[in-house]
Amino acid sequence: MKAAERKQDAITGSGKEDALNMKFVTLVSMIAAIGGLLFGFDTAVVSGAIGFMTERFVLSDFAVGWAVSSLIIGCIAGAAVSGVLSDRFGRKKVLIAAAVLFIIGSAGSAIPTTFGGYIIARMIGGVGIGITSTLCPLYNAEIAPAKYRGRLVAFNQMATVTGIFLVYFVNRWIAGAGSEAWQVSTAWRWMFGIGVVPGVVFLLLLFFVPESPRWLIKQGRAAESLPVLLRIHGEELARKEVLEIKASFQEEKETKGQRLSSGLRFALMLGIVLAILQQVTGINAVMYYAPEIFKETGAGTNSALIQTILVGAINFLFTILALWLIDKAGRKALLIVGSALMAICLFMIGFAFQTGQTSGWMVLIFVLLYVAAFAISLGPVVWVMLSEIFPNRVRGKATAIASMALWIADYVVSQSFPPLLGTAGPAITFWIFAALALFTFFFSWRVVPETKGRTLEEIEASFNARTATTR
Repeated sequence: MKAAERKQDAITGSGKEDALNMKFVTLVSMIAAIGGLLFGFDTAVVSGAIGFMTERFVLSDFAVGWAVSSLIIGCIAGAAVSGVLSDRFGRKKVLIAAAVLFIIGSAGSAIPTTFGGYIIARMIGGVGIGITSTLCPLYNAEIAPAKYRGRLVAFNQMATVTGIFLVYFVNRWIAGAGSEAWQVSTAWRWMFGIGVVPGVVFLLLLFFVPESPRWLIKQGRAAESLPVLLRIHGEELARKEVLEIKASFQEEKETKGQRLSSGLRFALMLGIVLAILQQVTGINAVMYYAPEIFKETGAGTNSALIQTILVGAINFLFTILALWLIDKAGRKALLIVGSALMAICLFMIGFAFQTGQTSGWMVLIFVLLYVAAFAISLGPVVWVMLSEIFPNRVRGKATAIASMALWIADYVVSQSFPPLLGTAGPAITFWIFAALALFTFFFSWRVVPETKGRTLEEIEASFNARTATTR
């Protein structure tokens, strides 16, 4: 009986050995996910600084959008090169380089005397963010057991919203440390410069994580991957996984042309569309410009910053909920429910502005509900699916393509939001986002497959089988 139980433990990944292995995997995943914290910190820090920078540099609506979206130009470049670089040099080395770029960008954004100098520094930091946003979830997916992959990859989103949440407090604390003149001249510099601290922490901790075992096997270094897999799975499953990964690479090599026209084509389409939809449904318009949105309702600067902290708190709490739900309810169900709720909330925000009912709590309540819906659906699920739907052989490059599409969509939204708000008005702006959220609902319902509980190799095989049956 005991022998049978031990055999079952080896198959299911249960028991004391699994608990010890999961401690190792969880620790490594959390270190890698600090890249998400940098992502959240650096993308949200501008929400508290932009008002002061607008006065300091006398910015137009277009320049305000450029001050926010210049980071994203760097992110697009970083995402574009992340796949090629990580496939050549390894996930770990490229993440270390990204941490260095982030540190340079944070420090550089704090010291410029000209708007142009600020833009250059933000782009440099953006390259680092583009790399980490692509590789951190990919790394976690490649190291995680299938049973827990959703929540371990979602650690990256958890870290991202933690960075967003923390930066709202940091911005509020710094803004309250001096007079209005000091805020315009100096406060925004401290907001950007303090990002050096998490950047250095991330850089140092990366030296203690192993290289991705799947990357090592791809490079013909299976012997080096085995110790890592042994710590994740135990001996029996580790050796089995090495063989499965090798087999998947061999099969991909033998049927390369077929895969480009079937499974990979579908996976790329799915990844790119989901990446774009995550952004064009308006989340970063809310995150980047939250204080300015609340000012549109008549709130003062101090009240707007406090309400922005509430946004960060809701984002944080519901992302914790998503960590529990993503491997239980599944990716598809969360996308369907979340996008439907987002569409309703965005419509109601637009309705409040259209009818002038913005003086009370209506806008704040629906903004918070919208953020909650995003936090349990498009926020974590898209990054999880981008890390797991592509074949082993091209995962780095394909994830980079989808991630680059995400950042391009983010740039379009963040650059166009201030002019759109000023010309079409907030009601029309939020109704556009609502229509896109409704499209996301139908796309998730009709097109998106479920991937929970499957190994990366099983997902790859199911995508090829799916496209083969539709030809």
